[in-house]
Amino acid sequence: MYEGLDTVVLYEELAYEDVLPVAWMPLRQEFDPVTLGSHADRNLRVLQALSALDEHGTIEKPDDNSPNAADLLRLELKLNLLLDMVGALLVNSQSRPQASPIRFNALGAIWHAAAPLPQPGQHGILEIHVRDCIAEPLRLPGRITAVAADGRVKVRFIPPGEHIADLMEKLAFRKHRRQVAGARQRT
Repeated sequence: MYEGLDTVVLYEELAYEDVLPVAWMPLRQEFDPVTLGSHADRNLRVLQALSALDEHGTIEKPDDNSPNAADLLRLELKLNLLLDMVGALLVNSQSRPQASPIRFNALGAIWHAAAPLPQPGQHGILEIHVRDCIAEPLRLPGRITAVAADGRVKVRFIPPGEHIADLMEKLAFRKHRRQVAGARQRT
């Protein structure tokens, strides 16, 4: 049965799609191993934080057999509210790039960029601020593969390593699962 929701893919893999603050930082030279390692360490921490934030109990079906289920749910909701408030403070206290529609996974990304547009073949780092309450963006090194006249830019990432790729795949899967659940609730 079709539920009116298509799977979001990029480079034939499941992808994360949203409107997020995104910036392309061009580099004059190719990447050195020290820079790649530094970005990998930070990206791992950001993705682990995103995973921890996404792990929450189901609000729709609390466990009635647990004596503390209602208390834990209230505590979790308050903690989520606190994280949202801290995220709002972070957004207001630091400059972030313009939000843009983006689709990305461990292989690459496609987004709408503002002028001046990057050039095909250009090396750089794509910064993606996935959540407001996490100050650090994902910093994904790659090379521009295509630039369309309408500002759509496509980048192919340097392989981020198995653990980071796995966490990015899980991030995309959780987003897709929430979209499917939301579509089912609306029908």
